[in-house]
Amino acid sequence: MKKYIFTLLACLVAIGAQAQTTLKWVDASTLGIIGQAEPTGKPYDRINTEEHRVPENCVTYCGFSTGLAVIFTTDSPTIAARWTTSQSMPGVNMSAITQKGLDLYIRDGEEWVYAGVARPTITAEKRDKHEYTIVNNGPDGKKECLLYLPIWDRVESLEIGVEEGSAIAAMENPFRHKIVVHGSSITHGASSSRSGMTYPALMERRTGLYMINLGYSGMSTLQEEFAHYLAQVESADAFLFDTFSNPSAEVIEERFDKFVDIIREKHPTTPLIFTQTIRRDTRNYNSKTEDFESRKQAMAEKKVRERMQSDEHIYFLDSEGWIGYDHLGTADGTHPTDLGFMRMVEHMEPQVVNILKKYGIK
Repeated sequence: MKKYIFTLLACLVAIGAQAQTTLKWVDASTLGIIGQAEPTGKPYDRINTEEHRVPENCVTYCGFSTGLAVIFTTDSPTIAARWTTSQSMPGVNMSAITQKGLDLYIRDGEEWVYAGVARPTITAEKRDKHEYTIVNNGPDGKKECLLYLPIWDRVESLEIGVEEGSAIAAMENPFRHKIVVHGSSITHGASSSRSGMTYPALMERRTGLYMINLGYSGMSTLQEEFAHYLAQVESADAFLFDTFSNPSAEVIEERFDKFVDIIREKHPTTPLIFTQTIRRDTRNYNSKTEDFESRKQAMAEKKVRERMQSDEHIYFLDSEGWIGYDHLGTADGTHPTDLGFMRMVEHMEPQVVNILKKYGIK
């Protein structure tokens, strides 16, 4: 009995100590924010749509914080967050953590180690105000932190909480060069379990290359507006495209060359790496989908390989086998899960890295 009483008292002391922890809150926008192709004037928007024309149906998505991250150092044993998003409901093919949550990694040597997520508050009445302690009883000493923001919602405000008396400071971008990734919901990361598990984020942490996520769910169809925006990103060292997942074969045939022409006006020798869209399991028992997808894939490869004949800085990556053949890599036959994204990266990464090395990007 004494043993049980002692254990209970110890638990109560620990709970009391946690309850007495006082946090100070720091506006995350005063720390380092990475992930924007160009400054937007707003810390958590991807594209400033007042200055840059984008397809009308993509304006809202330009305000999503997809691929953005706060980078900072702290010696606090506790790391918390409170943030404001929209009132939107989670999507059918994603978790609430994916849509509205935060995803924290802490550097250990050369590796970024998962540290925890900030879970959003989702109730019938409240889906916009969130507060969560990500790390409790963390190690002493200075820690380099990488906090990915929600991929499917706007962030109106964000504060980082650390213990009173602890230090927190902005950090320089830990990633090098700038690889702009443009594409569909697959690039956007629709069915990843959390925002740090999209394939651009995975490749970023694995390679140390700075990956900008310009994925637009269901709306990446080789539009001229996006080509013009990409062309004016002068600091881009390379472009990686997932632009064949959404458009039909007819749209690819009509728009591909103009899309490339616009980018080439400003980036005559910058590597343009086009990936084939993955084979969707939704084709398996649907002849209409099978026809649509097979024609789309055939046209994509045809157009890129034709362009490669006159442009030595364009590349095509075949996606055969990228998510495996066991039908376990997607959430819904189309959108990769974490397993699917890891499989994609294991195939894609060495090919991309080898191409970039030709340009001194490593």
